[in-house]
Amino acid sequence: MSTWWTPIPKQPPADSTRLRVGRLTKAHGLKGAIKIELYTDEPDRRFVPGAVLHLQVPQASPWFGTSLTLTELRWYNQHPVVFFEGVTDRTAAESLVKAILLVDHDPTEVPEEEDAWYDHQLVGLNVVRDGVVVGTVTHLEHLPAQDLLVVKTDAGEVMVPFVAAIVPLVDIAGGTITVTPPPGLFEPLPDEAAAPEQPAVDESEPA
Repeated sequence: MSTWWTPIPKQPPADSTRLRVGRLTKAHGLKGAIKIELYTDEPDRRFVPGAVLHLQVPQASPWFGTSLTLTELRWYNQHPVVFFEGVTDRTAAESLVKAILLVDHDPTEVPEEEDAWYDHQLVGLNVVRDGVVVGTVTHLEHLPAQDLLVVKTDAGEVMVPFVAAIVPLVDIAGGTITVTPPPGLFEPLPDEAAAPEQPAVDESEPA
């Protein structure tokens, strides 16, 4: 889910019925615990005991095509750590590192926060500037500082900071996103005018 201030989880392009809610990053301890990078603003709702989490992993992974049942989410020094049924040692935990966790999406589910959207709701929307469509959202990038809308235009891809000052209006029903970009974001700035040529200075001694 996205707001103006929090990361937007990137959704799997092949299956818009599932939402990315986290990525497993590192084994923690010896009993199967795994540190997780959260892609959701609602971990207490997504990561409850008994929650079924689907795995996005390479086909070569022994976990390909499987899912995990969460037994617990804990916090260690402000870092979230998860435990799963059947993952009981460090070796199993390490085999899951880099796996993306997904949950089934209820199409009737509405984000609790105002001005909040899921990635799949934004991808494909027309981007409008001054009443003119300038491109289409292809996907989103999630950076530590802010999220970026990646917009396909006739001139190529443009990364638009997903902040209210630049993206003042998202109209899901209307299929548009209105942008008010700063100069130079969608087009190159004109070259600065050449500085006037300075007259040559005669440094010779006066006669």
